[in-house]
Amino acid sequence: MNRLFEPRIGDSQGPGQAQLPPLFDAARVFDVCHVGLVLRAVLGVQGLLALGLALAVKSFAQWMQAMAVSTVVSLSALLLWLLLVCAAKRVLARLAEPWQGLLLMGLGSLCALLGWQLLNLASQEPTGAFRWVSLGLAGAATAGLLWAWLKQRQRLQRPADAMAQLVELQARIRPHFLFNTLNSAIALVRLDPQKAEGLLEDLSELFRVALADSSTVVSLDEEIELARRYLDIEQIRFGERLRIHWQLDAAAGDARVPPLLLQPLVENAVRHGVEPNDGGGDLQIRTRRIGSEVEILVLNSVGLPARTTGHGLALRNVRQRLRLMHDVAARFELSLDEGQFSARIVLPH
Repeated sequence: MNRLFEPRIGDSQGPGQAQLPPLFDAARVFDVCHVGLVLRAVLGVQGLLALGLALAVKSFAQWMQAMAVSTVVSLSALLLWLLLVCAAKRVLARLAEPWQGLLLMGLGSLCALLGWQLLNLASQEPTGAFRWVSLGLAGAATAGLLWAWLKQRQRLQRPADAMAQLVELQARIRPHFLFNTLNSAIALVRLDPQKAEGLLEDLSELFRVALADSSTVVSLDEEIELARRYLDIEQIRFGERLRIHWQLDAAAGDARVPPLLLQPLVENAVRHGVEPNDGGGDLQIRTRRIGSEVEILVLNSVGLPARTTGHGLALRNVRQRLRLMHDVAARFELSLDEGQFSARIVLPH
């Protein structure tokens, strides 16, 4: 890879240069509004509760009874706590870490007491001072454990996020693509200076986005525009051999996606579906909103195999960054059917 475009950790970065995300991002710690994270939190808390009650009772029947009662309190308290943290994530991110801990543990205590009150609506459980205190402390302790888990989870994700950016740079800014594009620009300078200028502007925009912070979020409309710029460059190179078909749903345009989500998919489609074939190939990009989800489809015709084999870095990158942003709420599927290869992304709107 050309050293001109290699980011170096520790170097000062100017505007437009690649910047690795910080090792700790408070705003992302409290981003608990994901189905996958909620499911893990519920399973973890219920698992600890089940083990604790198993030590305190003498029989399986007693354990089942205790679990039935305790689940009402723990589950309602946990879901309320997660909902409040999700709603207040921006406020929490601005607080100093000690105040974050105090507030979260206070919320945990309050949620546990409210969960107990919910149980009392159905059954009049005796409530003395000892029980109130123990419930409050248990809620605070559970909230503290969840807070520690959220921080550790975010810290573990940052190296993966940083590595995803480095691999993205290596996979996206390939020397041969730059070489081909500059050759096309040189050929156009005398024949059509205006078209050459437009080509270089498109190339500049691609590099600007590729060298930006990969932890940012963009709209699907912005990704579509970037994919158009890339395909405009390739259209000059391949001419009529590259046949592009767009089917875009305006209602899906404001969906939030990681940057450089579409460009590697359309680049793969051109590389494998158009470049190896003398007759070129067809490329389709479709988007549509389906209820609370958005579907993105990139399809290309399949002919001769590509002249060079890839390593699958681009597709793994797309899958990894979707998982980091949307967890289990996003899906990424690849399929080959009747001479057509498709990459399908479904994500929450």
